[in-house]
Order: sequence, then structure tokens, then C-alpha cells
Amino acid sequence: MAADEAIRAVLAATLPVLAEPGSTVAAYVPMAGEPGGDGLPDFLTALGHRVLLPVFRADFDLDWIAYTGVLSAGALRGLREPAGTGSREAVTEAAVLLVPALAVGADGTRLGRGGGSYDRALARVAPSTPVIALLDDGEFVDEVPGEDHDRGVTGIITPRGWYATPG
Repeated sequence: MAADEAIRAVLAATLPVLAEPGSTVAAYVPMAGEPGGDGLPDFLTALGHRVLLPVFRADFDLDWIAYTGVLSAGALRGLREPAGTGSREAVTEAAVLLVPALAVGADGTRLGRGGGSYDRALARVAPSTPVIALLDDGEFVDEVPGEDHDRGVTGIITPRGWYATPG
């Protein structure tokens, strides 16, 4: 809990540098124990941002739906997801993307869960769009394996602060 609060404090200080007030932030609903805590979408909304959240499609790609304060169990993985209609392309509206990661290397290479869902989503957004991974201490490491299709993150946020990466 204290780590999530620290991450949110760093996020609150960092977001104004990366995006205009009231802009769209694409985020996710952290699973139990993931950095940021399950209240992350509400926190971002309270900061004044429009929040897009992912919904897994049958092909494991992601649709992005505007968060309205209501989440329910998703059909595919049981993850909590917003209700409503979205599209894969909606992620391109985001001024900043917050993404989950198991680890991130010093070069910005992101290690995900291996399904490629976020890799496909990140391929749709402009290269200039900041992509930030929320990590616990110890998950920012020297090196993680990467593949040609991986898009790196441009920064990470941990309980200790914000770090830019060449991603």
C-alpha cells in the first residue's frame, strides 16, 4: 500500500510534465499486487484526466474504452474492465500511456506477460507519445530480453521516483 501511494505521488508530479491538464491517459487496472494499486483509474480521473482502459478481445488484442467509474470482470482473463464500446485505435487519442511490466531494462525494453497485447497497442501510437511503466523497486534492471517488434518505454515510475529511458 505504501509503495502504491509513493508511485501515485510520483505520477501526480510527473504527469503535468508529460501531458496537458485534462488530456487523455491510457492506463490499466493493476491486478492484485501490481504497482499503482487497483485504484489507479480513479486516481488518474481525480487528477482531471480522461482515462482509457484496455479490454481484451478474443484475438488478445486490446480495445480501449473510456473509464466511467465502473469496472466488471472481463470475459477472457477475468481482469477488471470498463463497460462500453471502444476500439483498438482509441489508444491513439492518449497523450501518455501507462503500461504494466514485469521488468524494464535500462534501455527501456519492457518485459510483459508474453501475450503481445501491449506490443500491438504500442505499435499504433505515435513514436513521440510517452510510454511509462509503473514498477516496484527491483523491477528496473540492467537488461531484459527483447524482440524486434518490442517497443520500449520512454520512462518508468517506481516508489523512489521517475526515470527516463531511451526506449
